[in-house]
Amino acid sequence: MFKNAFKVLLLMVILLSAAHATANHKILLLGDSLSASYGMTQNEGWVTLLNQQLAKQNAPYNIINASISGETTAGGLSRLPGILAKQSIDALIIELGGNDGLRGFPPKLIKSNLTQMVDLAHAQNIPVYVMSIRIPPNYGPRYSKMFTDVFTQVGSEKDITVLPFFMETIAVDPSLMQNDGIHPNRTAQAKIADIMSKQLAAIYQERN
Repeated sequence: MFKNAFKVLLLMVILLSAAHATANHKILLLGDSLSASYGMTQNEGWVTLLNQQLAKQNAPYNIINASISGETTAGGLSRLPGILAKQSIDALIIELGGNDGLRGFPPKLIKSNLTQMVDLAHAQNIPVYVMSIRIPPNYGPRYSKMFTDVFTQVGSEKDITVLPFFMETIAVDPSLMQNDGIHPNRTAQAKIADIMSKQLAAIYQERN
């Protein structure tokens, strides 16, 4: 009887250890239409595709998608406190700024909004990653540079990782873009999922 009880206890320890090893870390994605499946269903978007891929791989993390089409950094800043109050998350990725840039918002305002979001997360000991957004060149070299510099400045000043923009290799290929020339199409979603899969793997390795 003692041997059987010991075997049961040993099995429970093994199962609990395995469960702990595969604990699902939640990565909050605060983004805009590029991550909100614009022009298609949620199930066709890159976040859903990536979460399906991660589940098959038994990855120790998944994405909670809090992206909204048309979102700005000001909108993200206003929503973030409520999200953090309701969700327990292990990391935050901010994919915002594109709509600010397309509307010609002042870079100082964009930087302030991003900085405040980082501070909100850091106040709860949540690691933050900011994606370096790019805007079309027709906004002029001066504004484009000021806009792009915002993300590197936030990364440097807050000592956080700035992620490469996942649209860099997508936007230059017309076959991967919707007719508006701004949003990735259905074909591009799997490619973005692969790009982000590598970035998430690097993030998780960095945190562990």
